[in-house]
Amino acid sequence: MIGRLRGLVAEVGEEDALIDVAGVGYVVRCGSRTLSHLPAMGEEAVLHVETQWSEANGMKLYGFLGRDERRAFVMLQAIQGVGPKAALSVLDVLPPAELAQACARDDKAAVGRANGVGPKLAQRIVTELKDKPLTDGPVAAFHASALTSATPPPPSAAGEAVAALLGLGVAEVNARRVVEQAHLRLGEDATIQALIKAGLQELGR
Repeated sequence: MIGRLRGLVAEVGEEDALIDVAGVGYVVRCGSRTLSHLPAMGEEAVLHVETQWSEANGMKLYGFLGRDERRAFVMLQAIQGVGPKAALSVLDVLPPAELAQACARDDKAAVGRANGVGPKLAQRIVTELKDKPLTDGPVAAFHASALTSATPPPPSAAGEAVAALLGLGVAEVNARRVVEQAHLRLGEDATIQALIKAGLQELGR
């Protein structure tokens, strides 16, 4: 089973991406949000992968930017009536943390914004995922403490880099896109300066 891929982005289509890992091209099915956040072609990407096998379709790979997205994808498909396409659609409109919040609020309208998810299925998703851990433990614990704490969390390097680009007149959507791409390439330990530099280089292309 393939659980993670690290390689160069060779192609990006409407529903999938081709990732070149040491000369072997892997076709990975992704949601539109994941595809839009992939690095530019020829640059390195890291995808968390859910491998599925069926007699009719053989092996299929589904790619995500984070482990929590992959976990939510698996949990969504455990619900009757939710297949891979519907699960990806839900995660396109609601990342795992937001999906958990929508389920906690019993907000079936938010889940129903996903393509192919009607009111009945949205209600089933909300009911079955309520109180389920859709994000990694530390992340969930952080969100819970953030809601009850009066002290705001320290700003992240990525957040500071986005703010710096906004100060330079870059549109917010572009600033977030290039910083997220730089953060994915450079890793968790990337400095604010490195993220800003990489973001400006991407904008200058």
